[in-house]
Amino acid sequence: MICNLNQLNFQGFGILLPERAGSRNAAQWGSTAQELSLPSGEVPAYRAKCDTWVTSGSGMTVLSVSHDGQQFRDFYLDKPVCIKEGVVFSLSPFQQSSTARLAADIPPEQLGLRIADQSLPLRRGTEVHSIYTFFYQEKERGFFFPGEAHSMLELTYVDRGSIHSVTDGQELVLRQGQVAIYGPGQWHVQYADIDVAPSFVTITFDILGNNLEALQNQVIHLSQRGVQVLQQLLQERDKTDQYASDMMLCLLQQLLLILLRESNTPQSGPRTAKAVHSENAIIRRAQQYISTHIRERLTVPVVASHVKVSASYLTALFNKNLQISPAEYIRRIKLQESKQMIREGDMNFTEIAAALQYSTVHHFSRQFKEKFGITPTEYAKSIR
Repeated sequence: MICNLNQLNFQGFGILLPERAGSRNAAQWGSTAQELSLPSGEVPAYRAKCDTWVTSGSGMTVLSVSHDGQQFRDFYLDKPVCIKEGVVFSLSPFQQSSTARLAADIPPEQLGLRIADQSLPLRRGTEVHSIYTFFYQEKERGFFFPGEAHSMLELTYVDRGSIHSVTDGQELVLRQGQVAIYGPGQWHVQYADIDVAPSFVTITFDILGNNLEALQNQVIHLSQRGVQVLQQLLQERDKTDQYASDMMLCLLQQLLLILLRESNTPQSGPRTAKAVHSENAIIRRAQQYISTHIRERLTVPVVASHVKVSASYLTALFNKNLQISPAEYIRRIKLQESKQMIREGDMNFTEIAAALQYSTVHHFSRQFKEKFGITPTEYAKSIR
């Protein structure tokens, strides 16, 4: 990417000269000044033998500078500069032909040729090309999926409970907040333990560029930033405007880049007490406690006490990282549990409301309709 030429960015390579009218510039540097016609493609690379003054002439010019002759930084040459001794530099036209002026008491040493314009524009290294399916699945206890293989990549994220994922003879156990990615043509089987009714997201997609091999065949914990992006994806899935598809492609690409970047982050050895009690760890423990005690009377102080923080701090963490209060999170998980209980058919609505600690069945029914848009009775009829 072409950088803005300012004193801060150019520090270490030289200095910027005044741009005001009448100031000394390269055109006035006597007999040493020369005008360069800049070719496209291969351009000469120089090493400054002393302070070397450079300014643009006609057209748009890119100044590339380096300390080692390998890693270059590119600047749009829109003001005169003085390149300090020892710096390697080259001048090239930006898109069209251009000229530049150069002056130095000792001519710079020509080192050879380098290819210009290779690193100027930002280009995607990973691009989501297509999304084929995007499901939020709520499975019954002990569900079993006998397996499939397809030409697309597939991402599975466990939102609740846990699932077993068998891929190429390797078994992975995905728990709440964890992700697995299956490669093209990779046979995978999924199932849950007999007493677990998981909810999870599956997305099948194609990408250009990075093949995601670095993420395959492993359990990945999704960071809070990744969870936020996934939540945005789910919201966009339900929209019908003309921009929803593009937004989904962009958000999935962002999610994959988060996973790739975090997979390349070096681990810092044994975790400290501070790391153990990090924000992510506290939220994860709170979510796990809520899921496993959802049929009990849950309050924010009770959950906060279990994870050993104050109720106000837990509320702040949920609002900051999940954009939802812990009280609302508990309410939503209880309502998801009620759907599972209705599917099982072992209790009537009054018994379900009591088991989930609702004050009355009417309170339960009202919250159910607010969340899902239908009454518990209508939902029960829809799954029979």
